[in-house]
Amino acid sequence: MRDVFFARRTNPVVLVNSPTSAQCLGCDARHIGMCDALSDADMSFLARVAQRVKVTAGKAFIEEGSDASYFYDVSHGDVRVFKSLADGRRQVTGFMGAGHFLGLAIHGKYAFTAEAMNDVELCRFDRKALHKVFREFPALEAKLLDVATHEMVVAQEQMLLLGRKTALERVASFLMAWAERLEVYSRGDVVDTAFTMVLPMNRTDLSDYLGLTIESVSRAFSRLKQDGLIAFTHSHEVTVRKTRRMIEITNGDDGAL
Repeated sequence: MRDVFFARRTNPVVLVNSPTSAQCLGCDARHIGMCDALSDADMSFLARVAQRVKVTAGKAFIEEGSDASYFYDVSHGDVRVFKSLADGRRQVTGFMGAGHFLGLAIHGKYAFTAEAMNDVELCRFDRKALHKVFREFPALEAKLLDVATHEMVVAQEQMLLLGRKTALERVASFLMAWAERLEVYSRGDVVDTAFTMVLPMNRTDLSDYLGLTIESVSRAFSRLKQDGLIAFTHSHEVTVRKTRRMIEITNGDDGAL
C-alpha cells in the first residue's frame, strides 16, 4: 500500500507545451464539451491559457482532498474517477474520455481522484487564468454550467443503478450507456443492429463502479453471453448482438434467474 501511495504522490504529469491554435483545431475534443462553445477563430483565446500535458497509464493527476488548482480537459485517452474510503476501498464514480472536463471542486479541494486508465493527453488550465477567459467569453462559463448539470444527472442515474437494479441490470445498463457515449448506439434506434465497442476498463473497475463483486460482474457477463446477447472478441472488446433485449433488461426485465 505504501508503494502505491508514494507512486501517486510523485508528479505524474509531463508538461508538453502550450497548444497552438492549429493543434486545438485538430484535437479529438475540439467539438465536444467545453471547447465546442468557441468558434474556430476564438480558439486562440482558450489556447493561450492552456498547457498540454501527458499522463501515463495508472498514474493519478488529481488527488482527492488536494488543492484544486487546475481544470483539466481530456483530449485523448480514458480516465477513471473514484472516491476512496479510509480502509482502502474505492467507489468508481465514472469513466471519462475525450471532451470530458474535470476539476469541479468543493471549498477549493478536489472531491475525487482521477487516474489515467491508458496513456492520456489533457489540456490543463490554471483556475484563475481560465476565469479571466470566462469573462471574455460567457459562452464558456455557460458550457461549464452544462457540465455541472450533466454530472448531477449522471449522479442520479448512478444512484438508481446502485440502489435498485440487479447485477444483470447493472451490467446491461453500463454496456448500453457506454455504447451511447461512444455514439455506436442511440436510445432512439429502432433497428436491432449488432455493434462492437472497446471497454478500456477491467473487471475490478467495473465492480467498483457498479457496486458489485468481481464474481457478480463475471456471472452477469456469462449470463448475457449464454443468452446470446453479447460476445467477447477479446478481454477489452465486446459485441452487443441484441440491442432490444439489452434495453429491456436495463429497464428492469432481466427474466427468470
